[in-house]
Amino acid sequence: MGEVTRGERLQIMLTPAELASLDTWRFSARMPSRASAIRELLKRGLKAEGFSLADSQMKSGDFGVSGATKSSRTP
Repeated sequence: MGEVTRGERLQIMLTPAELASLDTWRFSARMPSRASAIRELLKRGLKAEGFSLADSQMKSGDFGVSGATKSSRTP
């Protein structure tokens, strides 16, 4: 299995109820860790809102509110 490197640490605080909900979901989804459960929920939440994970080759200029990206612009 390939090793995944994570570049930045994100620290969050959860209430006891939020943590219990996370753990309940994690165990029912058979996730190996809280971190993996949080990453999966974040990915699902972003997808549900219409966002996709950014391609690591894309630059910030490739994203815009008008829908015109470098790849869709005409020279």
